[in-house]
Amino acid sequence: MGIEPETATTSATGMSPAKAAEKESHGGSTAHLKIIPQEKELRLRIREESARIAATLDRARPLTREMLQRYAGALMAAMDLPQGYLGFVMVAISNEFWREQFMAVDFSRRLLLLPHCLKHIERCPAEYDEVGMKCADCGECIIGDFKVTAERLGYKVLVAEGTPIVLRIITGGEVDAILGVSCLNVLERALDKALKVGVPSLAAPLLSSDCKNTSVDEDWVAEMVQLRSAPPKQRTRTYLPLLRAAKDAFETARMEMLLPRTRKTAAATGKAGDGSLLTPDFSDPIAATEALGCDWLGSGGKRFRPFITLAAYDAMLGGKNTVPGAVSAPVEMPDAVRRVAMAMEVFHKASLIHDDIEDDDAYRYGRETLHRRHGVPTAINVGDYLVGLGYRIVSREAKSLGAAVAADILDRLAQAHQKLAEGQGAELFWRDAAQKDIAPLDELKIYALKTAPAFEAALYAGMRLAGPTDGHEALIADFSRNLGVAFQILNDLEDWDGDDNKLMRGQDVLSARPTLLLALALESAAPEQKAELRQILHDHDHGKSNAEQAIRRVRQIYAANRVFEKAETMVSKYRERCEALADEATPAALRELLYFLVDTVLERELPEPEPATIPLKPALRAAKP
Repeated sequence: MGIEPETATTSATGMSPAKAAEKESHGGSTAHLKIIPQEKELRLRIREESARIAATLDRARPLTREMLQRYAGALMAAMDLPQGYLGFVMVAISNEFWREQFMAVDFSRRLLLLPHCLKHIERCPAEYDEVGMKCADCGECIIGDFKVTAERLGYKVLVAEGTPIVLRIITGGEVDAILGVSCLNVLERALDKALKVGVPSLAAPLLSSDCKNTSVDEDWVAEMVQLRSAPPKQRTRTYLPLLRAAKDAFETARMEMLLPRTRKTAAATGKAGDGSLLTPDFSDPIAATEALGCDWLGSGGKRFRPFITLAAYDAMLGGKNTVPGAVSAPVEMPDAVRRVAMAMEVFHKASLIHDDIEDDDAYRYGRETLHRRHGVPTAINVGDYLVGLGYRIVSREAKSLGAAVAADILDRLAQAHQKLAEGQGAELFWRDAAQKDIAPLDELKIYALKTAPAFEAALYAGMRLAGPTDGHEALIADFSRNLGVAFQILNDLEDWDGDDNKLMRGQDVLSARPTLLLALALESAAPEQKAELRQILHDHDHGKSNAEQAIRRVRQIYAANRVFEKAETMVSKYRERCEALADEATPAALRELLYFLVDTVLERELPEPEPATIPLKPALRAAKP
């Protein structure tokens, strides 16, 4: 068809489908962009045209969400399709982009992800566990048919809803390709995660999104399950090996090899990372702190900070660990570099212990916090132990890294530590102040101190490990500051996602934390609203308010003053600044990494949505060679 994404014709609305999607991405319902073509013949035609577009794409470059949206808009304009088919067309093009690479993955390394809603509701005997539905293979619905066929070939099969599990499965190391069956709402989010890390993924959308009486093109799914071929000539760059390397470093055996414990006693023989904080063995109390600290290190988390260090190091040396088709390839990285990356996580985990104490949070990673389980004095001490461990990890690599490299990294870590304490201290002083006023600019300064230094330290460490950072110092600082501030604003917004009856909504208000949302409200609200906000904070701080009523009223005041919209606009502004800095970064591997960090760190972690609440991503960023 000769489709060019930049030349798509406009619709009756005066804009191309891709531009319309861009407009929708900044807020509002997108349900009308996820309509499934009801005629099977039309679905087949869309798939055929998608294959023609995909044949022209450079598979060595990751297919970003923005690119996919633009190509889908072009196809829809060429075929004169309604705007509502955008989601389906995006899935069709993505499938064709990944088809050959998916086919080359061994069946035993593939996952088939199926939805609950294909089951026969009345007669289903299946039980559920913490992961998903345990299909009984009773033959009463299509789930069992797909499952039996796929498992015979060697697939792993999971019947589960939602997207949080997708990235966990991908980074777990047992799966190198995914075939997903779901509604477009869920596929959009899952597809986004797979696209970011470069995992070959195919998807079959359900023919309806009402979570009941659903169906799917069964022949399409059956065809995709059976796909198999030799590796293609051109494959796509992926960050998955480095994501896995960051995660694997904290698995029991690997962590013991890289960071061997010094106190070999009964207190240190527990399995790090099993999620159960060890009970100290007071027959040797000296070993108890190390045991608790090591178990806390292995107890959970995304390991994103050590990933940043590993990926920055790799990018400055040419990106050999993200080469096309390297999904299962072992990461080639000196142990000294791995240990420095681990130090980033050690500092992060120490800060979480202290944050949990200061906020008196009850749970972390779904379990009781350290101070709730072992008391505040012990928790403070374990946090202090981890701070010392982090510095020791880097200092002991001075011989292998060179004294100058180790000193530079230690200096940047110390600077980050001081800034973090200053930002946290400002927040604590505000909590104790009688007057609960704060300006947006002051809150942004706190964010820059609290959040940005961790990103800066991780990015700087990886780049410095690869060589001198001359010419990159300003980039590292500016990019990290904008990324950190945007990330913190997103955290503020996510605190209010969902309705007021959800268990964790509005926790910043209940904990009397200063936030940009509060600062924006205090800046623009009417005098009586400002007085009411201050009274709510005062009453709750003194245990005099009803939590549910307080959250509901604060949300009303925020909404009346367009606080959420203002915060979303600021996130977009800081994101644009990050992308502008990335545009000018060299080498190319570093530029691509910075784009990846923006897309991943600033991903909005929405709760599992109703069909009309999923936003699309912004339009295509300017591509650079």
